[in-house]
Amino acid sequence: MSSRREFISRTTLISTAAISSPTLGFAIVDKTRKPDDDLIGHGKFRYKMDRSWAKISVNTNPLFNCHEMVQDSKGRLIMLGDHTSNNILIFDKSGKLLEHWGTAFPGGHGLSLAKEGGEDFLMITDCGWFQDRTGKWDRQSGQVLKMSTSGKLIFAIGHPKTIGIYKEDMYFQPTETAIAPNGDIYVADGYGSDHIIQYNSKGQYIRHFGGRDNAEKEHNLYNAHGITVDLRDKNDPVLICSSREENCFKIFSMDGKFRKRIDMPGMYVCRAVMDGDHIYAGVCWSKDNKGERFDNSGFVTILDKNNMVISNPGGTTPTYKNGVLQQSFQQPNPVFNHGHDVCVDDEQNLYVCQWNANHTAPIKLTRAS
Repeated sequence: MSSRREFISRTTLISTAAISSPTLGFAIVDKTRKPDDDLIGHGKFRYKMDRSWAKISVNTNPLFNCHEMVQDSKGRLIMLGDHTSNNILIFDKSGKLLEHWGTAFPGGHGLSLAKEGGEDFLMITDCGWFQDRTGKWDRQSGQVLKMSTSGKLIFAIGHPKTIGIYKEDMYFQPTETAIAPNGDIYVADGYGSDHIIQYNSKGQYIRHFGGRDNAEKEHNLYNAHGITVDLRDKNDPVLICSSREENCFKIFSMDGKFRKRIDMPGMYVCRAVMDGDHIYAGVCWSKDNKGERFDNSGFVTILDKNNMVISNPGGTTPTYKNGVLQQSFQQPNPVFNHGHDVCVDDEQNLYVCQWNANHTAPIKLTRAS
């Protein structure tokens, strides 16, 4: 990905009572809408949508983009956004705002949670992209911060050029982190140079991999937007990396060796979110039937333990032919603009954070089946 500015092109809000036409490029009002249309998803993963879940006021807690959300050990839902009046919003499951803090992350983007010494801590990535007072997008160097859930800074990870692994002209625009069971921190430089950088729990450099210049092309990442530790096989933990521009996830060993890819045809997938045997991910954009990406075309996708797509809330029914996943599209009667992240709570309800969605709060999806 060469520039985040390509993300800021034509934005058109589509109502939930409209059909998005990828081929025509405009919305058609659907007068045949039925009550069951309020349930989205497929099979055993269907949900009822609640757009007004978050009990906040734009006057007291304004939002730009709701980028990511995690649930802490107290059951609270912690959201990171890029509005510096309140980068961090903390909710209970009813949507009541419990507290908010953070005014220093104009590019607030990635949020991960882990435990250390029995206490929760957060890894926050500020990708460096921000809007100035005129509304124009600009960028500065990104930052990665380890913080308490109350907002106390523990330490920061600096630009990779300070330790000699990036050249002076290489951008560092981190988008995500993942924390391994041993405390190692993996930083995905998804808007910068597309490397995955591994540090120990104290922020000391171990190695880096990915990037775009490997002899083996499958080892490359293009818009390494997300990274997640997959512990489903306890004897062989792996890393799931988004290669969003390639519409796929790529699997690496914990020491950066490429294993395989999971193709997600037509889906610009963000980070993989693990819950039990399943993977959840926001789809920021999808492609039309001509293979072109278009705006306001996002949804959510869910994969099973075999990495097969089993539900696309807000998208079309997943279909396989001869074991190959066919292209998914946004459903008629669109419900999402750009799905950026999915938080799965302890009751398997979902909270969908969106980028470029008219400053709206996360949407709650209550599990219905």
